[in-house]
Amino acid sequence: MADPTTVNPMVTDAVTQSNVKVVGEAPAMAMGSIFQSMAHSTSILFENAVSASQQQNTLSQAAANQGVMQIYSMDTMAGAGATEKVAQSGTADNLTTLLTVLNAFSGGR
Repeated sequence: MADPTTVNPMVTDAVTQSNVKVVGEAPAMAMGSIFQSMAHSTSILFENAVSASQQQNTLSQAAANQGVMQIYSMDTMAGAGATEKVAQSGTADNLTTLLTVLNAFSGGR
């Protein structure tokens, strides 16, 4: 076995201080690591939110485009026929019938 030798007290003091420094800094290093991890997770959250917003905007533009395409592709004769039906809905005939019914209830006065 080796002969025991005494170590200079200044050396043991330096080693002890460095050990205390490492142990003392451990909580701060751990908190720094947690803060960095949280910041990274939050940035990914915002990136995903922006991406979802962009995709929703693209979908809404595509839906509006499809609607406009359907409106413009409508047959012009079908539009003219619908306009004619609306124009010939018989508004004057309905008013004449209403007047006749009212006269019948009032005794023709």
